[in-house]
Amino acid sequence: MLDKITSPRRPRNLLVLFELMAIALLFIYDRENLDKFTIISGISLILLIYVSNFLLPKISTGDNYIFLITTMLLSIGVIMIYRINPALGIKQVIWIGIGILLFFITYFIVKNINEWRNWTNLYFGLSIVLFVATLLFGTTKKGSTNWLEIGRFSFQPTEIIKLLLIFLIASYYVNYDEYKEKKFGPYYLTGAVYLFIGFLFLQKDLGTVLIFYSIFIALQFIYEENRKLIFYNVLLFVVAGVAGFFLFDHVRIRFQIWLNPWEYIDNKGYQITQSLFAIATGGFFGTGIGLGHPDFIPEVYTDFIFSAICEEMGIFAGIGVIMLFLILVYRGFKIAISQRDKFFRIVALGISILFGIQSFIIFGGVLKLIPLTGITIPFVSYGGSSMLSSFIALGILQVASEELD
Repeated sequence: MLDKITSPRRPRNLLVLFELMAIALLFIYDRENLDKFTIISGISLILLIYVSNFLLPKISTGDNYIFLITTMLLSIGVIMIYRINPALGIKQVIWIGIGILLFFITYFIVKNINEWRNWTNLYFGLSIVLFVATLLFGTTKKGSTNWLEIGRFSFQPTEIIKLLLIFLIASYYVNYDEYKEKKFGPYYLTGAVYLFIGFLFLQKDLGTVLIFYSIFIALQFIYEENRKLIFYNVLLFVVAGVAGFFLFDHVRIRFQIWLNPWEYIDNKGYQITQSLFAIATGGFFGTGIGLGHPDFIPEVYTDFIFSAICEEMGIFAGIGVIMLFLILVYRGFKIAISQRDKFFRIVALGISILFGIQSFIIFGGVLKLIPLTGITIPFVSYGGSSMLSSFIALGILQVASEELD
């Protein structure tokens, strides 16, 4: 009886039922864009998610609920994106399909290679190459030079570097005894991270700085033997934050908007005020899909998708999204605690912190709890590079959830 209650089959079936009802509501609202391609895309998404959740327990002996949680998140996200912009919604379905494929590919590659802990310098070198390429050939969007364009395809190299940073930290602390014996070995990791942050300052991508530093400080707090080094790093972070405020105009503007957006409601405070109006309009149960006005918010399908969800699905739906991330992070920490292999234990912690801090920053920014940064919600916001890197991270976490030799 207990096996039936804890079986993934029941939540998997509930997820499909939720998707069918949501897609039915979308079709009722948007009959003009209803065509064979749209119907096929919707059905394909449901089948893809169901089949993936069905196959995963047969392939992996690890935690199969983390994938189920993320498919619930991406279902909510793609439904809202399609409601705002059907063309982007169809593109998001394609990104999800590629992302799920990458999840399984990543799972098999990471599981079958045993040398990950020994490639510290490789992770560092690849990160530097990506940073330099971004500075030399990158394009500037929203004040930050953090995009690379290859033909018609563009992506953010920092999405890849986030994972390389986690692997770099894990491999460093696995080989910590060797680095302690070298002259500057104990400071190798700190120097590498500050070099990364220096590149991010040059790119004016301070939102990513916060993510990088949060991962670094959290893992260093757990594994670093030199406790004074942690104190110095926190102090330097405060100094860097103050310097960023005075050096970059767009950082000062965001602080001004955070303190009093109503003063700038006609221009630079328009986005956050419209977000707050949308959340307040939705109430507890929402206006209903298609009955709100999320299109009033600029960049609503990326930075402010959470506001659109709260407006049309209600604050309860927004709380549900936050709780799904809390459960995802909790299960990630549980995976790390249960993992005997030190390298994958640190990697699991790093990925869990990544999901947690990234979602906290954007939720806090949208709700005006902290200054807003241009960061997307993993698995929910529109975006190819974010979706793909999140699925790669999830594939790595899936490997970490298994008992490794």
